[in-house]
Amino acid sequence: MTSLMEEIDELSQSERAYRVLRREILHGDVMPGERLRAADLQDRYDLGLTPIREALMRLTSESLVEGEANRGSRARDVSIAELRDLMATRREIERMCLAASIARGDAQWEAEIVASLHLLTRTALPASDGDRDTAAQWEALHRRFHTALIAACGSPWQLRFWNMLADHSERYRKVRLLRHREKNAEVRDAHAEHAAIADAALKRDAERAIALMDAHLTATENSVARLLEAGMRDAGK
Repeated sequence: MTSLMEEIDELSQSERAYRVLRREILHGDVMPGERLRAADLQDRYDLGLTPIREALMRLTSESLVEGEANRGSRARDVSIAELRDLMATRREIERMCLAASIARGDAQWEAEIVASLHLLTRTALPASDGDRDTAAQWEALHRRFHTALIAACGSPWQLRFWNMLADHSERYRKVRLLRHREKNAEVRDAHAEHAAIADAALKRDAERAIALMDAHLTATENSVARLLEAGMRDAGK
């Protein structure tokens, strides 16, 4: 199977710059609030200055990067207020998508849920906050599983909004995923939660699947919020 980085190597410089930087913001070394100087990124990724600038503009349009007057750009920062708003909105969209998928899903939909869950349960969590490759791999399979559940909803607009919300959820979940060994992360049995959601969906029990999904997303939200609060206390904010 071709790896993500192998696929990126075959793209144009502009597209490579966009995908590499986007991946770093969502899953890699670029952390929330980090300053992004085009010249530094040019050296870091061995890409031209123009493609880097184009990538920053595209990511700004996706709200993953924020521009600052006369100061360049930075990765979008995180806040507890935004986290709460983001996750409340995601739960609303996810309820609609999941209910519609359960009503409309066919055998292929069921098969992708089973396959994506199987792969996710066999993927390790990162061993430390520096284990970015493992974190990125886990996130990719986690995204595949959640996508599988709502893929049959039949609404391109709902899926578009869901994907945008899921991208921003990953910015926050990265904070927790890389620090899952800390006490404040309060790691749950995520595999069991995913399996229970999949079981309810496959049994076409929409009410139970939605309730389990709501609880799953809320627990992650609360865990990330505790880590952010602890970080703010440590920084004396």
